Amino acid sequence: MKKLLAGFGLLASAFTLLRRIRFETNHFKLNSVSFKSSKLPPEANFTILQMTDLHNKVFGFNNERLVDAAKAVNPDILVLTGDFLDDDTQTLGSVFSLVERLTANHEHVYFVSGNHDWANSRKAEFLNGLHERNVFILNNQSTRITIRDVHLNLVGVDDPSKEHEDIVEAFNSVDTDNYTILLSHAPDIIRMYRDIPADLILCGHTHGGQIRSPFFGALIAPDQGLFPKLDKGVFEFGPEQYLYIDSGLGTSRIPVRFLNQSQLSLVTIIGQ
Repeated sequence: MKKLLAGFGLLASAFTLLRRIRFETNHFKLNSVSFKSSKLPPEANFTILQMTDLHNKVFGFNNERLVDAAKAVNPDILVLTGDFLDDDTQTLGSVFSLVERLTANHEHVYFVSGNHDWANSRKAEFLNGLHERNVFILNNQSTRITIRDVHLNLVGVDDPSKEHEDIVEAFNSVDTDNYTILLSHAPDIIRMYRDIPADLILCGHTHGGQIRSPFFGALIAPDQGLFPKLDKGVFEFGPEQYLYIDSGLGTSRIPVRFLNQSQLSLVTIIGQ
């Protein structure tokens, strides 16, 4: 009887574990984070919705859940920080369908490339398709946006994890007296360059470790190996300068997330 009860206990534990993994892998949450800046007037505020590391995953029929989530929060800016493809993705239909509906609902949509986007054999077709669907591709360049009379800079670099970035070119002619946001797929950009003139850097790439331990946090992340320090969340790298790593939506190598639910992030910038 004891062995039978122990067997049922193991089966119940395994079922609970598998159910949690399935939920965290296939159901995303909205993570909210806010930053204050003295560069903005006290009454100023704007929102950025960050989507990253989709890896060609589909949430609901035709990605309807992602489209609805973006529409519900109605951000001022929507940023896509790379790896919307997996390196072996062969069909682009689901990504293009998602992008078409995002740009139909949102005026300001920006993209920077990730390492899987670069590795994919259809990279050129993918990037051209984004451009044709009114996505602004920040490939080592910048743009200035005005949100409710507040001017801000949006700067983007191509994937730095495979050395496609040109940060000098990206920041060329940027007036950093205005609030400046850098989009970089990989967070290691802050280790590669000193004195990056950005107030906020938005990244992905790490998947938050994808599989996490309740005791040690992220177990492994790309480019950082075991127990990475830059796994997910907020890191301060200078006075009023912050790096934010979104743990992303999809998976890579193995289709599993544990203690690390799929997510997108709503970033709010507030003046002070």
